[in-house]
Amino acid sequence: MIILGLNAYHGDSAACVVVDGKLVAAAEEERFRRIKHWAGFPTEAIKYCLVEAGINVNDLDYIAINRNPKANLSKKIIFALRKRPSFSLIKQRLENYSNIGNIKKTFCHEFGIDEDSLKAPVVNVEHHLAHMASAFFVSPFDSAAILSIDGFGDFVSTMTGEGKANKINVFEKVYYPHSLGLFYTAITQFLGFKKYGDEYKVMGLAALGKPKYLNIMEKIVKIKQNGMFELNLDYFIHYTEGVSMSWDGIEPKLSDVFSKRLIEALGPPRRYEEPITEHHADIAASLQAMYEKAFFHILNYLYERTKIKNLCLAGGCALNSVANGKIFDNTPFEEVYIQPAANDAGGSLGAAYYLYHQILGKQRNFVMDKAYWGPDFSEAEISEKLKVKSEELNNCKIEKIDNEDELCKKVAKYIADGKVVGWFQGRMEWGPRALGNRSILVDPRRAEMKDILNARIKRREPFRPFAPSILLEAVGEYFEKDYPDPFMIKVYPIKEEKRKIIPAVTHVDGTGRLQAVSKEENPLYWRLIKEFEKLAGVPVVLNTSFNENEPIVCTPDEALDCFLRTKMDVLVLGNFIISKIYR
Repeated sequence: MIILGLNAYHGDSAACVVVDGKLVAAAEEERFRRIKHWAGFPTEAIKYCLVEAGINVNDLDYIAINRNPKANLSKKIIFALRKRPSFSLIKQRLENYSNIGNIKKTFCHEFGIDEDSLKAPVVNVEHHLAHMASAFFVSPFDSAAILSIDGFGDFVSTMTGEGKANKINVFEKVYYPHSLGLFYTAITQFLGFKKYGDEYKVMGLAALGKPKYLNIMEKIVKIKQNGMFELNLDYFIHYTEGVSMSWDGIEPKLSDVFSKRLIEALGPPRRYEEPITEHHADIAASLQAMYEKAFFHILNYLYERTKIKNLCLAGGCALNSVANGKIFDNTPFEEVYIQPAANDAGGSLGAAYYLYHQILGKQRNFVMDKAYWGPDFSEAEISEKLKVKSEELNNCKIEKIDNEDELCKKVAKYIADGKVVGWFQGRMEWGPRALGNRSILVDPRRAEMKDILNARIKRREPFRPFAPSILLEAVGEYFEKDYPDPFMIKVYPIKEEKRKIIPAVTHVDGTGRLQAVSKEENPLYWRLIKEFEKLAGVPVVLNTSFNENEPIVCTPDEALDCFLRTKMDVLVLGNFIISKIYR
């Protein structure tokens, strides 16, 4: 049985293919279109998934999408009758529903086939059910408590439940207009970060401040006795005035959602070009503290209801790695699983697996223990790209090293010598994190590397931390928590005595967002870090995404372009090492 899973007409559009219950391919559309968080129909991601699976559109048995306009319909009708939303807001929603309702038509148009000839029916899966399925059905757990939490999808922002074997049972829902995701977005916008997906920047900024304004945040988010929460809507305009959203196939945009009441409480909002002050950092810290208070309230109530020690998380808020790293200290949960594309891209995965297990009743036979589900490129393809760009590579030395041990030793020496290395290997990662296949790597012992990376390549806010990739077996040696995370979605305190050893990956509050690298799941990357350890005595490298204010590179072409236009020193494309010659 072959299922195509989709997230379409929503931020982080994506596609995946599941064959007989096993994931074969998954990718975000942004990697092909080169526009961050691309929000239209994921044509290019679908094409890739079909090619990777060795199938064509006529081989599909089902198409599953993580949106269902009919879900929570009574709630939507009551809202429309009570609030009488603006014509523009109604028009916007109807256009989006129309897009979702016409998925089959769009699919057939994009692939040049007649609708009657496509045998695969389209199955709509409610947004948060897809999120829950994306976590539980690919987790290693036979049973688990499940939480899905984000902005909004199908009129819901939060959903709790329980998974057992191949079924999910839903407990609670938090409906529009109440949302922790929207709360986080509102304060993110207030702090001058207006782009879709900028919340992670504010999470990093929070470490620089103190939660001085938690009392104000507690007036904005009200904790409820049933384990849920509600917003004080006086601080928002999405409920009374509506907000402008653009899901038209370019980078998604969202207009401001906070009201004048928030300005009265916190002072004037920061403009993007303004300096970041201690006041702004304190607001960020207060936001993070309030989010965590509500988050742990939900989780503890969920545990009391299920008494299951395993937890699965999904939704955009599940990428709040700072909060995730505190789950073990603030709840009774002992095991936590978050798949690498916990955001809306992962809804494509969840739609496919919800259909396969919950609707069709198939037994589980797959665990997602790695993130490498995107395109890869052969030695011949890479060699051809190097020939095409030979003129641009005039000032570079190119070596081909077939022995992987020798390759890793040589690259480890470059890193130990302070070089900035682009590392392009194997299949592209699924999700927003570069996890050792499309990464830029440097020496974590050198504190100056943070500034060097920002000046030469990343050109991003200086307060944002860089992440450590660490050998799985060394996690407990360097971090206060030894619970591994292969997907870089948890932040733990770095042991105090180790912070001065790896300053480039130690955030201002002494923490690091780790990626535990296992020999089994990524043997080449593990070997590279091991060789670096032999040279430097440290089983850690600084790992940041291979990009320059763009989506993570997907192809050798994009890797070469990024290498050539930035001040990267070395590029490793498969078994080719390209190093710049400085005269």
